[in-house]
Amino acid sequence: MNHPSNAPTVSQGGQHFASDNYAGICQQALDYLIECNQSGHEVAYGEDSWTQRVCDRVRDLFETDCEVFFVFNGTAANSLALASLCQSYHSVICHELAHIETDECGGPEFFSNGSKLLTAPGINGKLTPDAIEAVVTRRADIHYPKPKVVTLTQSTEVGTVYSVEEVRAIAAIAKRRHLTVHMDGARFSNAVATLGVHPSEITWRAGVDVLCFGGTKNGLPVGEMVVFFDRALAQDFAYRVKQAGQLASKMRFISAPWLGLLDNDVWLHNARHANAMAQLLRSRLEAIPGVRVMFPVQSNAVFAELPPKVAAAMRVRGWKFYQFIGAGGCRLMCAWDTTPETVERFAADVRSLMEG
Repeated sequence: MNHPSNAPTVSQGGQHFASDNYAGICQQALDYLIECNQSGHEVAYGEDSWTQRVCDRVRDLFETDCEVFFVFNGTAANSLALASLCQSYHSVICHELAHIETDECGGPEFFSNGSKLLTAPGINGKLTPDAIEAVVTRRADIHYPKPKVVTLTQSTEVGTVYSVEEVRAIAAIAKRRHLTVHMDGARFSNAVATLGVHPSEITWRAGVDVLCFGGTKNGLPVGEMVVFFDRALAQDFAYRVKQAGQLASKMRFISAPWLGLLDNDVWLHNARHANAMAQLLRSRLEAIPGVRVMFPVQSNAVFAELPPKVAAAMRVRGWKFYQFIGAGGCRLMCAWDTTPETVERFAADVRSLMEG
C-alpha cells in the first residue's frame, strides 16, 4: 500500500487511536437510554427507579453491600473520591505517571483543599510495596504532609495491569501503614477482561476501599461510577458531589445506560474486544522492522516508538494519536468498537512509511 505522503487514508469521522473516548455509544447502552427516556416522569437527583436499579445491580456484580454514586466524568470521580479520604494536610501516594498527577489539572488537590500528591517510580507504570514504603517512611515530622491514601490506576497509564497478587501486596502495606486504598478504574473493565477474575477479586477482596469504575471508555455516552466498598468512607460523599456540580438533576440518563453494560456482561465483552484489537495491533507493529513496542500490552493500549518523520507522516494521512511518553512514543488506544480492518489499515500505513 504505497500512498503519496500527502494523501489522507482516513475518512472524516473514521476510527482513530488517539483515545477510547473517541468511540460512540454501544447499542445496548443506547437502547436503555432510549427506553429510560420513554418511561415517563421520574424523581430527580438520583432518587429515581433506574438509578436504584443500577445500584442494586452493582452490589450484585461485586457481591457486597457497597455505596454507589454517579458523576459526569473521571476527573470528578477521582478527585472527589480522594478528597473524601483526605484532610487538606494529608497526602496521596501515586505512581509518577498516574492520571491524577499528569492529567487532572490539579483536581485532586483542589477538591481536597490542598492534599499533596506524592509520586513514586515503578517499572511499567506500576507502584510496588517497596515504593510505597519508601514514600511513607521518608519523613514523619509535622512539616511533611501525612500520607493517608495510596491510589492505583487499573489498568495503568501505560496499558499494564496489576495482578490480584500485586493489588493484595499493595493493600497489605497500605493497611500496615494506615492508608486507605483507592483504585482509578477508568479502564477497570479492560483489566478484569485481561485477568479473567471476578471483579471482586481485584477490588474489595484484595483490600481496595474505593473504586472509580469507568464506563465512558467502555461504551457509555457519559458518566463514571464511584463505588465505596467501605461504606463508612462514603459519609457525606453525596454532599461533595452536589457541591462540585456533579449531581445530575436527571440522574437516570447517566445511570440507566449502565444497565446496557451490566446485562449479559456486555461491559466485559466490550473490554475483551478492545483488548483483542490491541493485541492485533501489537502483533502487526512488532512485525515491522524499526518499530518498537515500549510496554507490555495487557489491556487496550499499545505504546509504539516510531521515527518522528513516520509519526508526522501518519498524521498527514489522517491518523490521530497522541505522543507524550518519550521521544517518538505514540499512544495507540483501541476502543470497544475498533475493527480489525482499522488496525490492519493503520499497520499497513506504518509499514509503507517505514519501508519508504
